[in-house]
Amino acid sequence: MRLAVTTPFAIVVDTDDVAHLRAEDPTGAFGILTGHADFLTALTVSVASWRDRAGKEHHVALRGGMLEVRGGNTIAIASREAVADDDLVHLETEVIARFRRQLAEERDARADAERLYLAAIRQISRFLRPERYPGWAADRPPFGEYDR
Repeated sequence: MRLAVTTPFAIVVDTDDVAHLRAEDPTGAFGILTGHADFLTALTVSVASWRDRAGKEHHVALRGGMLEVRGGNTIAIASREAVADDDLVHLETEVIARFRRQLAEERDARADAERLYLAAIRQISRFLRPERYPGWAADRPPFGEYDR
């Protein structure tokens, strides 16, 4: 069977040497062999594993996605993020490191956005100060008189 695992930015896996694939959707784990009926399912955050015809096992960590089987011999997986590795222990280490790196980047981005927001508020408050427009505040009624 042919297997293609893609993300919006890369083709992570593209092989035609797949004897069996195991993946997970919200209902649990399932397997796909050659000749499988056409099939479409949403995948959970998981690891999909497959064996080639020589019996060697391969893995790809997926951040969810969609799996489609077409014609009994083509499997296509589309995921937001995917990391492939033949060594499951190394794959775990790499995925955890990547998630931690992304978490730090997201935290830094939120802090930068917060700084930008506060700088904009400071600029607006400086611009709207009464001393900037000396005659403006004297002509206006005191606060609360608009409510009556």
